Amino acid sequence: MRTEVSKEGQIVIPISLRRRLGIKPGDRLEADIKNGDIVLSLRPEEKKPRKARIIKDPVTGLPVIDVGEDAPVLTSDMVREMLADFP
Repeated sequence: MRTEVSKEGQIVIPISLRRRLGIKPGDRLEADIKNGDIVLSLRPEEKKPRKARIIKDPVTGLPVIDVGEDAPVLTSDMVREMLADFP
């Protein structure tokens, strides 16, 4: 696929390639030169520490720790396993 370089030195990655690779706005790419070609590589997402907050559970009314919408869902078995080694 062909693309052009803008006056500012920017290029557009065609949407079909972005979709195939799951590239989203804000993703970081690594640019390098290999055998005279420009090679772009996806950089692994840098994990940002989650900010936890205490909220009131809408069902029970009890305080719970919330770490955001993208937090993993824990099953009872997972919690039981985590707590098995807890003193």
